[in-house]
Amino acid sequence: MLNQQADLNRLFNALADPARRAMVERLSRGPAPVSELARPLPMSLPAVMQHLDVLEAAGLVRSEKVGRVRTCAIDPAALSQAEQWINARRIEWQGRLDRLGEYLKTLESEGGDDGSSH
Repeated sequence: MLNQQADLNRLFNALADPARRAMVERLSRGPAPVSELARPLPMSLPAVMQHLDVLEAAGLVRSEKVGRVRTCAIDPAALSQAEQWINARRIEWQGRLDRLGEYLKTLESEGGDDGSSH
């Protein structure tokens, strides 16, 4: 569990930066060379490479160098891990809100039976 928590921390840390999210969004459409990922970003190529290192360390991106071209691709398994964590929180809160709704209905029906008006 602790290792999974550390993985999630790295994953969400990687996604916390807008430049890295932009790279992930671009890679969600398919693999791309680093130069293409860097083109729309207002930073140097070494800075882009540092961001890619963070994404790779988090398991979100993998890269392969062929000749002088480094091509990056998204790793869907890492995104699936984040999705599972978010869905577990969503299910938990949906259950809480459903229970609150039922409680409020109970209060409403109990309050309506005593003949008092608000």
